[in-house]
Amino acid sequence: MQVQVYAMERQEGLLDKNLYLGKLALSLAIFLVANDFTAFSPALPAMEHEFHSDLTTTQWVINGYALVFGVLIISGGCLADMYGRRRVFFIGTLLFMAFSLIGGIAVNMGMLLISRALMGIGGAMMWPSILGMTYGLMTEKRAGFAGGLVITVCGIANSVGPLLGGALADYASWRWIFFINLPVSAVALYVCWRVIPDDSPEACDERIDYAGITSLSMALFALLLAFDLVVDVGFKSPLVLGLIAAFFLLICLFSVVEKRVGAQALIPPDVAGNKRFVFASVATLLISALFFAGLFFIPQFLTNVRGTSAMRAGMGLIPMMLSFSVFGFLAGKLYDVIGAKKIVSTATLLMTLGMYLLSHIHKDTQYMSLVPGLVILGAGIGLFNSTITTVAITVVDSSRASLAGAIIFMFQIAGGAVGLGLNTTIVAMATDMPSGIEYAFTVNAYLAMFAFIICILFVGDKKPEI
Repeated sequence: MQVQVYAMERQEGLLDKNLYLGKLALSLAIFLVANDFTAFSPALPAMEHEFHSDLTTTQWVINGYALVFGVLIISGGCLADMYGRRRVFFIGTLLFMAFSLIGGIAVNMGMLLISRALMGIGGAMMWPSILGMTYGLMTEKRAGFAGGLVITVCGIANSVGPLLGGALADYASWRWIFFINLPVSAVALYVCWRVIPDDSPEACDERIDYAGITSLSMALFALLLAFDLVVDVGFKSPLVLGLIAAFFLLICLFSVVEKRVGAQALIPPDVAGNKRFVFASVATLLISALFFAGLFFIPQFLTNVRGTSAMRAGMGLIPMMLSFSVFGFLAGKLYDVIGAKKIVSTATLLMTLGMYLLSHIHKDTQYMSLVPGLVILGAGIGLFNSTITTVAITVVDSSRASLAGAIIFMFQIAGGAVGLGLNTTIVAMATDMPSGIEYAFTVNAYLAMFAFIICILFVGDKKPEI
């Protein structure tokens, strides 16, 4: 099925006002989804206190959402290409709103975690649709700018998220982090409904790869659960070893299923066979692991070790997220001039340095000594994510644009979820939190260096034609 990839700048009768309103509405939607990844970090201690929980349980507030989001986002991309990005975006946003409301009124940790995980269904439908519509707003020559726009808005949202979440946790309630999604979603829905044209295809002959979704979901859940349990029962526990074995078996099953379904696979053969796309995805997996670790453990350190308020802990991430936003925007400009390889190689080196600096943390570390590492880490992530997203979407056929965006984002979220699980295990097994963070961030620095090697060897440096 060939899906129309529209470019609003070329559509007759579409007023410039509507074009800019469309960009504004999609930016608001990007802000909504991105903000929800970081807003909860400084509020987790408040949730732990209210529900008498611990670190390994509360981290599922982030990981449960990330796991569902990451696994289902490819299906969201398929749905967007099959039924139209605008329609799938509307349905996903309504689901996101409904489960946000349920999360806000949660009466126990179980209800909170379930609602938060189910929010991932809505987010998985929203994000690839947003990406497809955003790139559709630009001509092909401005693909780099589109990538820069997405990452810039993400950076702003991620910067505001910790501050907003911390402020709400301190002065109102962490529940308002859920409730605030409702009016923002409503505005984005209304504006998109008014100005984004319907792009529904005339026919729909594709199918969702349910077997692939199920096997991959179960594999990732088994791995994350193993990380969670190893803190209490150790690596040599039969349960942990069984879960790790189940992970590998389910990954093998996923591979078999994908080969059998062919073109209808979760990751279709034409996409999986694209060398640049595959290695870009692997590098993304590694980088996202250390990004999630920074988002999660810097606020935890500031709150639980340094004794700062949730709001101040959220503010502690602002240098990293502002750097992320600025360099994400610059990456969009640079991509159209120097190509991907130089950008992502520089980015991974910056992240290696940033994590190395942060790995020197200890119980007496003052916040200002963390700022250089946070700024350098944010710069690297901003350069990397913007560029790698553009690479992923532009190296495949245009009819696969939403799907490619969904796959690369799946690797971002799945990598983040697995990385957070691994980092949480390292921290929880250490004698104290500062020592655990030191060990975990050292591992993350090596992950960034491995990503650098992949980018140098395999991402390529072909510049887009302008």
